[in-house]
Amino acid sequence: MLYFAYGSNLHHFQMKRRCKDSIFLKKINLKNFRLTFRSRYRAADIEFKKNSIVPGALFEISKSDEKKLDVYEDFPILYKKYYFKYYGKKVMTYTMVKKTSFMFPTERYLRVVKRGYKDCHLDEKFLIKALKT
Repeated sequence: MLYFAYGSNLHHFQMKRRCKDSIFLKKINLKNFRLTFRSRYRAADIEFKKNSIVPGALFEISKSDEKKLDVYEDFPILYKKYYFKYYGKKVMTYTMVKKTSFMFPTERYLRVVKRGYKDCHLDEKFLIKALKT
């Protein structure tokens, strides 16, 4: 199955440790969404915003990887699954259930996300913009 990562799961080493079968395919942009950080965990989330984009990574994951991600993402309590089409193929990602107000991420979490942006060759300006919300 195809999975779209946009937060800490962009970090290749962490993603491989969490999902042993995962394969990084390429970087892609999710259109009409924007990146933000929220909840008491101060974690990454996406929300609908016309004419905005969220850069991220497309991974191929197995069923057992998906189950591990469900646990990590506290599905269905903290995150729910969101599906979209990418060139006709179904892609799964997670989005927070409760859209609380913006919370600046912890330094540790932000370091992991920044490393992921480097691993996936994403433009950090989108991350910087999300932090100024």
